[in-house]
Amino acid sequence: MLSLIISTLVFFAAAWFINRWLDEQDIGKGMTRGALVFTLATLVSFISSAMVDWADTKIEGPQPASLASGDVTQILKALNPPPALP
Repeated sequence: MLSLIISTLVFFAAAWFINRWLDEQDIGKGMTRGALVFTLATLVSFISSAMVDWADTKIEGPQPASLASGDVTQILKALNPPPALP
């Protein structure tokens, strides 16, 4: 959850800084520039999310695997065991 929040904040900050840098370079505003800003800000956001996940793993250690296998039949069997014999 922390990586989602931080990567969202980083996305908007990166988009603002990239737009500002492109304004200084006198690059006209248009669809290509918007796509470039979006792509670069997304890349920076993904990298920041990966860094947060890496730091979280280093601090807390590896997390155990999920106990849910994802197999629907096994989940249903666990939730509804067969009735006991009389």
